[in-house]
Amino acid sequence: MTNPLSRLLETRDWLMADGATGTTLFNMGLQSGDAPELWNVDEVAKITALYQGAVDAGSDIFLTNSFGGNASRLKLHNAQGRVHELNKAAAEIGRNVADKSGRTVIVAGSVGPTGDIMEPMGTLTYASAVEMFHEQADGLKAGGADVFWVETISAAEEFKAAAEAAKLADMPFCGTMSFDTAGRTMMGITSATMAKLVTELHLTPLAFGANCGVGAADLLRTILGFAAEGSELPIISKGNAGIPKYHDGHIHYDGTPELMAKYAVLARDCGATIIGGCCGTTTDHLRAMKEALENTPRGPRPSLELIADTLGGFSSVSDGTGDDANAPQPRRNRRRG
Repeated sequence: MTNPLSRLLETRDWLMADGATGTTLFNMGLQSGDAPELWNVDEVAKITALYQGAVDAGSDIFLTNSFGGNASRLKLHNAQGRVHELNKAAAEIGRNVADKSGRTVIVAGSVGPTGDIMEPMGTLTYASAVEMFHEQADGLKAGGADVFWVETISAAEEFKAAAEAAKLADMPFCGTMSFDTAGRTMMGITSATMAKLVTELHLTPLAFGANCGVGAADLLRTILGFAAEGSELPIISKGNAGIPKYHDGHIHYDGTPELMAKYAVLARDCGATIIGGCCGTTTDHLRAMKEALENTPRGPRPSLELIADTLGGFSSVSDGTGDDANAPQPRRNRRRG
């Protein structure tokens, strides 16, 4: 299957993804509890600005405003009948921005978890998950998305359902999980487990990796875990801009552009090919990351100590795999640079 992302990956050592959708939209006036996906129709200029900001900062890939665009999540806003419309609109705005950029920019159709728990712990069946993801994929494809981009998943079966939906929609896909529980996803998946999982799917992803989680240091430990498994697939790293802190009624992330620039270089040296930011990552962060990636020579694979000393300590001793003998102790408040 030939597609723009595959062609970029064949010719580039690294690609830069975008930053935080939610952080940017809240800064534009989105209120807590609102459905961001409704802005794809109601606030087109703001969603255009969201995408344009990433492109102007140098991103090669940006994610559409469709993370919660499945029927289960939209039902909370009585919009479950608008899945195709809202996803199509998200991708159409993105396609327009990308096509005007004057270079190859990938429009990645963002797909988050359904919000339901899979059987047997919950009520969501595998077939229902495939159906929801497929409906979303059809809308994103109709709007011109280049790739079906699954993110922040924690359960293996839900990840498999998303991959099957991508295959049904005849779309290439990428997928990331969120490792936020002592090196594991909420449902217990480790970096080693995910590296094996992606080789067993209905459709092999163009790239896989991790996003969000606790902080940039923890995420890079997971990236090292992927690299240690020897996968030949490109690895995605989208870490948060520091640690969230509650201040004056809002969540703020303490990672500076300088810190995220160091994170980006470390991510590349850890083995990541697609590098971006997640929560708290603004265009200022992206510009610093792009400059650092362009101007810092590739280095050796960093140690856990170097990651901790540069970005701050890990939130847990364990990386989830059981091989923790040499892991630095948690040092949540340690920051440099």
